[in-house]
Amino acid sequence: MAKKHDNQRSALIPILRAIQDEYSYVSEFAMQYVGDLLGVHAAQVYSVATFYHFFNTKPKGKFIIRLSRDMSSIMKGAKVIARQLENDLGIKFGETTPDGMFTLGWTSCIGMNYHAPAMLVNNEIYSSLTPQRVHLILEECREGLRSRRPATSRVGSTFTNELTYTEHQDDAGLKKALAMSPSELINEVIASGIRGRGGAGFPTGVKWKLAAEAASDVKYIICNADEGEPGTFKDRIILTQYANLLFEGMTIAAYAVGAREGIVYLRAEYTYIKMLLEEILRGRRAEKQLGSAIFGKEGFDFDIRIHMGAGAYVCGEETALIESLEGHRGEPRNRPPYPVVSGFHGKPTVVNNVETLASVSVILDRGAKWFASIGTERSKGFKLFSVSGDCSRPGVYELPWGTTVNELLDLVGGEDAKAVQVGGYSGALLPASEFNRKLAYEDLGMGGSVIVYGAQRDLLEVAENYLEFFVEESCGQCTPCRDGNVKLLEGVRTLLGGRCSSRHLNELISLSKTIQVASKCGLGQSSPKVLLAVNEHFKDEIMARPIAASH
Repeated sequence: MAKKHDNQRSALIPILRAIQDEYSYVSEFAMQYVGDLLGVHAAQVYSVATFYHFFNTKPKGKFIIRLSRDMSSIMKGAKVIARQLENDLGIKFGETTPDGMFTLGWTSCIGMNYHAPAMLVNNEIYSSLTPQRVHLILEECREGLRSRRPATSRVGSTFTNELTYTEHQDDAGLKKALAMSPSELINEVIASGIRGRGGAGFPTGVKWKLAAEAASDVKYIICNADEGEPGTFKDRIILTQYANLLFEGMTIAAYAVGAREGIVYLRAEYTYIKMLLEEILRGRRAEKQLGSAIFGKEGFDFDIRIHMGAGAYVCGEETALIESLEGHRGEPRNRPPYPVVSGFHGKPTVVNNVETLASVSVILDRGAKWFASIGTERSKGFKLFSVSGDCSRPGVYELPWGTTVNELLDLVGGEDAKAVQVGGYSGALLPASEFNRKLAYEDLGMGGSVIVYGAQRDLLEVAENYLEFFVEESCGQCTPCRDGNVKLLEGVRTLLGGRCSSRHLNELISLSKTIQVASKCGLGQSSPKVLLAVNEHFKDEIMARPIAASH
């Protein structure tokens, strides 16, 4: 083990993953051993191991089944699949079969919303599940035939409209970038107007400029591939179909800011993609697209490695991601300082989303003017949207910024929608009266997830699902988020049971606003949005429920 990892704290999570791969869980003895190896207290190792969902600190089954319970999956029958799993295995969720063969559990979104319901069996993904298929998958596990997959369980194809990425010639953008000086390159990215595609929307060129100007001999480029926002799967499509484009974008960024090392932080749910990415990286090294003197450019040395996450939604926030990379719990840092000044190991660090980096490659090839001519005055270029839920054509769509929600619904076959969630669970729940709003930073600034809710959907049940997710994923660092979301979830369940008075509802709304203002990071600032939206736009779904006599 010591030969595979340097004796430094940032090796902690990779070491814990290696132990779990070997022994199926991380024992207290293993934690003590790892602590001694890295020079940290065993309590700190325990603190990290218990923070991430994909670490087991107790023995579990040979096959760990994780059924996705995001709202898109629930709408497509995940609860039926759950009953089939419980009936076939004779256990409830959270339990392990007496023979130690299966452990059954729920998990959050696994990026298969357009082929829901879906589940992970260890690191293999199965989508478009039916009770019959579930039975076959379990039989295959029992028979030990995991080396071959049944045809009925393969991942389906994704519907996409025509993507600009498809037309891109490999490394065309990188070659043009290397013909510029780093400052010229940064100015070209600034002129394009591209902003971060992960949700925050910070101008990409400005971020690169700040990192380039930071005084340090060591700098890092990090690709945030921790696509944990429920309803989002666009980055997974890029990782599986356009990975070269992503690595090209990381290399362009490295040249711009003077970085020698790049890291792809890949979410644990996407472990099955890692082998493909490693193969592509080996090919790029062989073609001198990575390594020393890339494309013959003396002095430009850069390489990329894959770092696996361990299951934590909050690590989608860039400072929490960096904490995780350094071997800590994924808890957001106070800012300033910002990562471009003091990031990974205290060095200037650029953290960009998968889609942002892939798009940069196209921009450098076609030019800033081309990209800036698409979209709106304040929102430049095109954007990928992950669409799922009550629509006839779910999938990934490339659209110019400024497209209205109504126009998107027409494309995806969701014209009869009652509500649309824009930007994932942390985004905005819109009623039909607001479908004329624009998908743009100046209006619905968002990360790319669109969930369509039809007329039959109970939006209080939607709110319950969202809050269950936020309660599960809160890092627990600040009280408003840690405790406040639990109270909101209890309140929503009271509303669902028709046992909530108007006074209690008003108290829940007041608490929601307090959580938004007082929480440290985006999770707590966003989690109350769904209840506030249901109260504002769909109050009849609350008030129409009978009030219990005691109220």
